Formats: sequence, C-alpha cells, structure tokens
Amino acid sequence: MSMKKILVVEDERQIARMVQAYLSREGYRVEAAFDGEEGWTRFNEGRPDLVILDLMLPRLHGLELARRIRAGSDVPIIMLTARAEEADRVAGLELGADDYVTKPFSLRELAARVRAVLRRVEGTAPREVMELGPLKIDFAAREVYLEGKPVELTPTEFDLLAYLARHPGRVFTRTELLEAIQERSYASLPRTIDSHIKNLRHKIEPDPASPQFILTVHGVGYKFHLAEGG
Repeated sequence: MSMKKILVVEDERQIARMVQAYLSREGYRVEAAFDGEEGWTRFNEGRPDLVILDLMLPRLHGLELARRIRAGSDVPIIMLTARAEEADRVAGLELGADDYVTKPFSLRELAARVRAVLRRVEGTAPREVMELGPLKIDFAAREVYLEGKPVELTPTEFDLLAYLARHPGRVFTRTELLEAIQERSYASLPRTIDSHIKNLRHKIEPDPASPQFILTVHGVGYKFHLAEGG
C-alpha cells in the first residue's frame, strides 16, 4: 500500500515542522506550506490525500483556501483553529471540512484524527451504511434499524445520530451539536440536545440506562462510541 500524502498548511513554522515530523514517523509522506497561497500551489502540484489546514493564514485565509479546494476536490480537510475562532470553525465545517482540532493540541490526538478521517474516506468505516452490532444506520435512506427492526426517528433525531456516528470518538459540546444539526426552533438552547439524546437512547440503545453508542462526556457534551471491529 502506498504511503498517504498529507499537506500541512500552517504559518507557525515550529508547529508545522512538529506536525510534519510526527506524522512522518507515523508513516505518512508530509509536505508543509507556510501561507495560504503556497498551500494552494502545493495542493495543485501534489494532490495530497489529506490537508491539515490552519485557518488564520497570511496571503490567503484558510477559509478561502478550503473553498478553493472544495470547488474541485473532495480531499479530506482537518482544520486547525484557535479557541476564539468559533465562527470560522463553523464556516469551515459548512464548507465541507471533515474535522477540526483546537489549538493547543496534542500531536497524538491530531494523528488519531488523521487516521479516523482517512479510514472513513477509504471506506473501512462505511459512510453510507454503518452496522454496529444490533444497530444499523443507512445514511442515504435516512433509516435506522435495531436488531433488524426499523426505528422511527424524528428528522432532528436522525440528523443528530448521523452527525455523531460520522465522527466516532469526537467529543462535541451541546452548542456544537445544535449548530451541526441546524436546530432553529424557539427551544434551540444547548440543553435541548439533552432531550434529543435521551429520546435517541430510548430508541437505539439496547439498554438506555447503560448506553453503548452515545456516551456522555461529563462537563463537555457527547460522543459516539465506535467499538473496535465495529
């Protein structure tokens, strides 16, 4: 199997070099660019398998670079953002970024995100139909089955489940989940997510009191648990 090629676009050279060195040791071919225009040039020259993209870039903003990439390619993008860049982070996800990592981050975490995104792209974690023991999610048909029996979900419940399932292991705050499912009702407060999660668990968990799919991360939010081999 050929080595996957990763392009890191990050204007802080020390961070870029650290990421480049770490991912190289993980078995990837890694190139670095230090501003948006250079990133765009290297992307067109090399056509990487994945792009790690800082948003706050000189010469060409990360969001514009992401927009250009998405205009002609579905290559996965992982954004690097500062904690104060929530609006840009949401905009990046809406443009089609696959994941984001908030600075400061651990290189180990970033490498795990890279592996997870590449697995999804390669199909080892199916994007259209996901089967996890008794639970089956058909993303294209917007259907869910438990023990082979159809589960009736509201549109919001399905959107929430699908978003979590497409990002296994990723911890989301309630606010991030509201933004992701574009909940716009009068009750679209962060705690609204708790009610949706409670309803989902009663519908999809074999034992709602001891959930195995949608897990609570106390003090933060929720994540979807993808068991090994699932």
